[in-house]
Amino acid sequence: MLADSAGALATGGLARWAAAAGTGSIAAAFLATNVAAQQAQGNSKLYDVIKRKMLIVGTGNGNPPWHFQDEKGEFAGFDISMGRLLASALFNDPTKAQFQIQAADARIPSLLTDKVDIVFQFMTISPLRAQQVEFSIPYYREGVGLLMPKASSYRDYKALAAAGGKIKCSVLQNVSADDLVHEALPKAQVIQLDSQANVIQAVDSNRADVAAVDQSTVRWLTIRFPTKYKDSGKGYYPQLYGGAMKPGDPIWRQFVDTVLMIAMGGNQWKYYKEEYAKYFGITLPDPPIGFPDEARMDQALGLIRPS
Repeated sequence: MLADSAGALATGGLARWAAAAGTGSIAAAFLATNVAAQQAQGNSKLYDVIKRKMLIVGTGNGNPPWHFQDEKGEFAGFDISMGRLLASALFNDPTKAQFQIQAADARIPSLLTDKVDIVFQFMTISPLRAQQVEFSIPYYREGVGLLMPKASSYRDYKALAAAGGKIKCSVLQNVSADDLVHEALPKAQVIQLDSQANVIQAVDSNRADVAAVDQSTVRWLTIRFPTKYKDSGKGYYPQLYGGAMKPGDPIWRQFVDTVLMIAMGGNQWKYYKEEYAKYFGITLPDPPIGFPDEARMDQALGLIRPS
């Protein structure tokens, strides 16, 4: 549907706009920009994907609520929803997305070697990664939470913090794992493990008192297994998740940004809202009508002033 609208604009809308605007410098500059964009179209991933009639999405597996296979063996999760959203915008058919499972450390190499068109794999937007790939606008704001066994003798985060060095906290192995735990529990003993499944297993087996995992994971597990887990109530370390693309293709990136923007505040909002509720257990309030949320930052910065 979006591609159809863009095509209609290119073939008819622009000509009518130029005629109405006359032959002034603004119209000439606009048309020149459009010609340049059309010349660049042949080199864009957008047109390669449309020609192939299939979107290839790099993603993971076994990490609900982000990407996993459900009881029917079908791909599910919020990252998968974003892939299907993009396929629907490209082909008006959400099934035109082929999901390629890859390890987390393959996310950037698979983009740079064109094995995938885009990565939706709970990828944190960071300055270091932005030197290697280009990110879409964020489609989720993640945070770290502390998952506890329901039967824990510690009531909540306040009790964990008060226990100091007695607490053992499991966390996924990485260079900043110790700092991540100690930001919330400064004296805790840190147990670094090689997979998210093992991090949670450490809590299941009482090897750890608590696990530092994504807040979305805490919410997913506590909703589905209320007699097994509880949320400590602590959330911290905000981070943004976005789609990642091979750098140097502004047409493709802008298309992806447009699709996500429409989903998070435009006429595809219903789909985003339903998928969000399905995987995060939260029903989002509808966007206000009449003033775009995107303009509120400009207003806060003083770039938009009352007349």
